Order: sequence, then C-alpha cells, then structure tokens
Amino acid sequence: MQSIINIAKLSVLVALATGCSQTDKAAPTSNALQTGIVQQPLVSSAPKIAKITAKGGTKIAVLVNKNPITTNQIKRRVAFVKLRRIKGNANSIATNELIDESIKMQEARRIRAVATEPEVTAAYARFAKNNQMPVSRLNSLLSARGVTECGFKDFIKASLSWRRAVAARVRADAQGITSEQGTNTPAWLPPAGQTSSKELEYTIQQIVFVVPPDKRSSQLSKRRLQAKRFRANINGCENARTLAAGLKDVTVLDRGRFLEAKLPPRWIKDIRVTPPGNVTRTQDGPQGVEMIAVCKKRQVVGEATNAQKELFTDGKFQEKASTTETSYFKELKDRAVIERR
Repeated sequence: MQSIINIAKLSVLVALATGCSQTDKAAPTSNALQTGIVQQPLVSSAPKIAKITAKGGTKIAVLVNKNPITTNQIKRRVAFVKLRRIKGNANSIATNELIDESIKMQEARRIRAVATEPEVTAAYARFAKNNQMPVSRLNSLLSARGVTECGFKDFIKASLSWRRAVAARVRADAQGITSEQGTNTPAWLPPAGQTSSKELEYTIQQIVFVVPPDKRSSQLSKRRLQAKRFRANINGCENARTLAAGLKDVTVLDRGRFLEAKLPPRWIKDIRVTPPGNVTRTQDGPQGVEMIAVCKKRQVVGEATNAQKELFTDGKFQEKASTTETSYFKELKDRAVIERR
C-alpha cells in the first residue's frame, strides 16, 4: 500500500477517529477566548455511554470530560499508527492521540469552529486526487489496513476544526478582544452553518530601513523620517525596489501571500485598512524602521483550501506547532478531566 498511497502526504495525521461522527452542533458558550478556558462540558454529539456499554465487543477505555473513547476506536487508531510506521507502543500512541483529538474537538464545538461536511468531503476527495486515484479506490486501500473512510473523515474534521479554533485565538489575541461581543458567536469567527471557507488573501512586501543595534539610539529618528519620505513616494510594490536601490541600507522583502488569519499579529490591523497599492504606517521593529506594502488583496476559499494544503503536503508527520497553538492546547488539557479505565 505504501507504494500506491503517498504516505508523506499525511503530514499532520496525528488523530483519527473510528467512525463518522454525528452532525456537530455548536455549543452555546462563546466567550472561551475572552475569559479563559473553563472545564469542558459534555459534548452533545459524542457517543452516549449507555449505547456503548449496551453493545458487545467494545468497551469504554477513556473518558475525556465525560466523552468516551472506546476500545474499538483505539484498535482502529492502532492500525493507523502502524500505517504511518510510528515507532513506539502503538496502543499507547493511539490512546494519547485520541485523547488529544477529543479535547480539541470539544473546544472547536464549544466556540462554533467545527468544519462543515462539504469542507471535510472536499478535503478527502482532494487527498484521493493527489494520490491519482478515485475515492472508491482510496477507500479500499485504507480499509485493507483497517482504516475506514469514516475514520479518515473524522480525522480531517478534527484537524480543520482545530486549525479554525487556533486561528480564532490568534485573531482574538491580535485584536485585543477581552469582552463579549453581544452575540452567541465571537465576532472574529463565522457563525455555525455559514460557509466559512471564504477569506481575504493578501500579497505583501516588507520594507525595512535597517538600523544597527549599536546605533539605534542615534539613528532611529533619522531613519523614521527617511522611511516616511519613502512611504510618500512609493507607488505600490512595483517601484519599491527601484526607490530602495538609491538608498543606503534599505531592504525590500517579498513576503508572498497570506490568508488574513495568518498575517503577522503586530501588522494585521494596519494591513487590513491599507488598500492595495498602498503602504502601511511605519513601525519600529527589531531590525529598524519597517512598513508593509500591500500588493494585492482578494477573496479566496481560505480555511478549507489552506488547511488541505497543510494537511497533505510533503514533510514530517507532525508539524511544529505555533506558540499560540501550544499554549492554547496546554490550557485546555490542563483543565480536562481524563479518566482512564
């Protein structure tokens, strides 16, 4: 199977549930990102304990904030761990992955960040296409290794939903949001059930008037004036390098395209209000006096498409998490009630 499916494309496959989840309903709580994380409530779409215990062949292995993880789920995840050729105790790795995924999905439901079914289906179809096979063939190949279509789709939903939750936290931190917005859904997050994959994409340049650290106190004011004159004469990204060529120690960096959620936090407010072809106000940065030129701005299919690319590109199985993501998840896990049976 490894010779047919490009395993390297499973770059962040670190969580895989075992059956298709019920339709997720957003929890009513919406102030988590403003007031801190509270102990997680029972998630309405999680399997009911009574139904699980009534079935034969599977038992509850772990409760995560009263949401069960079954022995059957762990068995299926073990198959996926082996498919990825992860070294170590497959049963322990599978259990820990499912616990982490449960915590992330509970938070995503709570703040209404759950990926829609069309987004999940599109991501699954894209993965099959990238491996040059129809979805039916992918289903058969995964099933032969004990990994189901429903399980893979549940993983995709968890991954996309968690990315949305992290993006919401980043935006909240950047905007300094500390109070309720007067609605059931945070203002920086699209309402549940709404098509949430459209997002603004920016193409930007960073322009730096370099100030050596040992001359910062004597040169910074002068460089600010030079940067302001430069800003007044620039006409979009096209002539930035031409203008910079006649100046000393001025660097123009093509930063490429960014979805709005991925913009540098200290620049996001300025970039949002800067029309294409214009330049933001100047800021003092670690390298000197900086500004951002907004080359283009357009609406694209954002969350789902961007997340798909990150899910299914070559690289390590687990990407290095951002500082925000790491602290966010630690906050959630520290407050989670985990009962292993």
